[in-house]
Order: sequence, then C-alpha cells, then structure tokens
Amino acid sequence: MTITTTTTTDPNDNIIILGCGIIGLSTAYYLSLSPTNTNPITLIDPSPELFSSASGFAGGFLAKDWFSPSLTPLGALSFNEHARLAAENNGRENWGYTPSTCISYIQHHDGSKQQKRGDDWLRSGTSRVNAAPVEAEHDEARRPGWLKKKEGDKVEVISEEGTTAQVDPLRLCQWLLGEVMKRGGKVLQPAKATGLVRDDLTGEVKGVKVRDLKDGSERVVKGNRVVITAGVWTPKVFRTLFPQAKVGMRVGSLAGHSIVVRTPIWDTREGEEECHAVFTTHEKNFCPEMFSRLGGGGEVYFAGLNDSTSEVQDPEEGKARPLDEQRGLLREAVGDIIKGGDGGLEVVREGLCFRPVTEWGAPIVSQITGEDLGISVGDGGVWVAAGHGPWGIAMSLGTGVVMADLVEGKETRVDVRGLGYHGPNTHPVVVHTI
Repeated sequence: MTITTTTTTDPNDNIIILGCGIIGLSTAYYLSLSPTNTNPITLIDPSPELFSSASGFAGGFLAKDWFSPSLTPLGALSFNEHARLAAENNGRENWGYTPSTCISYIQHHDGSKQQKRGDDWLRSGTSRVNAAPVEAEHDEARRPGWLKKKEGDKVEVISEEGTTAQVDPLRLCQWLLGEVMKRGGKVLQPAKATGLVRDDLTGEVKGVKVRDLKDGSERVVKGNRVVITAGVWTPKVFRTLFPQAKVGMRVGSLAGHSIVVRTPIWDTREGEEECHAVFTTHEKNFCPEMFSRLGGGGEVYFAGLNDSTSEVQDPEEGKARPLDEQRGLLREAVGDIIKGGDGGLEVVREGLCFRPVTEWGAPIVSQITGEDLGISVGDGGVWVAAGHGPWGIAMSLGTGVVMADLVEGKETRVDVRGLGYHGPNTHPVVVHTI
C-alpha cells in the first residue's frame, strides 16, 4: 500500500489526465466523487472523435475471477464495482449491463483428429490470459438461440452464476463522461500535450503545455498532478513530457478486428433472454469470441482476430480502418456460426482497435518516482495506468478506484504493488505529499 503524508494543494491546480478512454474516465469519475478532492479535473485527448479505439470498440465482457494471481484482487474489485454502479445507476438501460453465461462452443471435426474445445485458446493463453476457473459442463439447454447447431457439435457452460457479465463499453464511456462533466470536469479535445511547465527556480512541475489540434493555438493547463492513461500511446506521451526520464513505459499493441451484427433470431426487445459469451475455434486458425448485448435489437459482437505486428495508427488520424482481408475473414466466420434467420444478418459496424499490452501480461498501475522521472515533482506526482490488454473494460472501474486513491495519497482499496512499470512485482512504495 502507499505510505503518505498530507498537505494542502492549490485549489486552482488541475488534476491533469492525459487520455480520455475508459481508464482515464474511470479515474476522473472516482476523483470527482471523492469528498476530499477539491481540485478541478481536466482530461486531454488528441482524437477527433472520442472512444474511437479500444474503449469504444472492445467487446465489453466482464469476469470476476479469470485472472492471474497478481490481478485477482483488482479484477474482483472491478467486477464488483461494475455491478454496484449498474445497480445504483440503471446500468441495464444506460449501458447494457447484465449478467452473462459463458459457453465453450465445440464444433465437429474429423473423427480421426482430436476434437478441439471451444475454449482451448483460453486455456493455452492464446488470447485472454487465463482459462475460466470452473470445470466445463455440457448443457444443451443453455445454447444461445442465435448460435447455429451443426452435427456433432456441443456447448459447455464454463462460468459460474454471478461471475461474468456484459456491458456496451461505448455507452459506459459516454455515461462516465457525462457524470464527470456534471461535476465540473473538463475535456480538451482534440488537443495534445506538448511539454511541461516547470518552476524557474525549483524545476518542479507546474503545468502542461497543450496544443489545440483544430486551430493550432496553445495554452497551459496549470497543475502538478499528471495521470497518463493514453493506452497504446502511453510510451509516446510519457517520452514527450519526460524526455530525460531514466525509464520508459513498456506498453505495446495488440490490434483487434471486430464486427457487430444484428440478428432477428435474438432480439432483446421481445423478451428477457440472457446474454452469452461464446468462445470457439475456427478452421481459418483463429479463435472467435462472441458477446450478445442488450439494447441493440439483437446485436452480437464478434471478434478474436488479433495481431501484435500491425502498425499503430496515430490517434489524431481518427478511427483506424479495418483491413480488407481481416474484414472478409470475420464476415465469413460470422456466417458460419451465427444464425441470420429469414431476414439475414445486418452488419451494424466493423472496427479495428489497438489494445495496450505489456510483455509480462499485467497492466501498469503505478506512480512514477521522481528519481525515474529525472525531475522534481514537488508536492505533485505522475501516475500511469495502461497495458490492460483484453481486460481493459473489465478492469476499468477498479483501476479508476485505485488510481483515484493513489492520486489523493490514500491507501489503495486493493494491493497493486505488483503492477509496476519495471515488470511484475516491482511496484515502488512511494512516499509523497499531496
């Protein structure tokens, strides 16, 4: 946990959050709720359209206990916070929150070959980092109505009741943004942090220089607490502000293509059918994952086609354009697996997003020491939260809770000392003043 001493801050100083995706917004949301925070909150984001990468194009699958030991406390905190926030704010209607059932869909294969399980890739770590923590149980009655049935296939339930859920991440981001702005938070967008403002005598951080990307004008946002939640662009943002730093932020990209389709076979406006998360394998050597959602008139999110070598697009360029080959492959797989009914499948949208990952498979949720920054932060500080990989939406709210604690110099709700920026189990114990 953090060890702190407390002093007062200038009430005009902003808490500056660089990155207005779901991690930055969750941090801002919990800071805005804190009775001990009297400082204004300013989020800065260079994208011409907010939520145009992972925060808006992710699947929105939530799990309570699908994590490695170092992530288990944060994962459970976040899952419970998703449920609490939804219960208190009509999350079912506002952002499609609902409990879900997880299914391993095992398709028929040649009898001479070993039959593949639908969640083999989960168990081997090909995509999501850990397997479902329960023994699979065959239950044909739990097959989603929109999932095609083929000779020799079967479905197995791989989740326990109350341990998985579903949201629409775009709608959740929009709701969080609205709540932050209701409490006085500001968003500068599209805008880009270009450097620090430092005290002439002490060298301490006093603010951030910001360029408006529409008209090119520049301004200074006053504040000595800086939080970097810029996803895959975190290393670039960090190096821009702290070129003298002794460390870098080792966050890479896992690009993911996705498609959202609407099927008349499953329409939540007609009833209360449960949502499903379905994991399977495909003959084209990738591992589809499908999530049915509330509020879209029968929408199913379909993804699983990932690539760690794709070039990351600059956020200033707007939405990334899906590659034609990958779009075709996803459409083919959708047609193989999801029922279209008499009306066929309607493509709602296609997307490409860049999920931030670390080489050790756990996010960075940490304060950066002044020694590693190479400058004095005085009574302020610099924090980074990035690298959540496929669990960014699931861990968003818990990360926001913990980051708000760190920024305010409080003891964190769960222990995140193992989520440091040097790798696993290297989170510093920081002595600082707020």
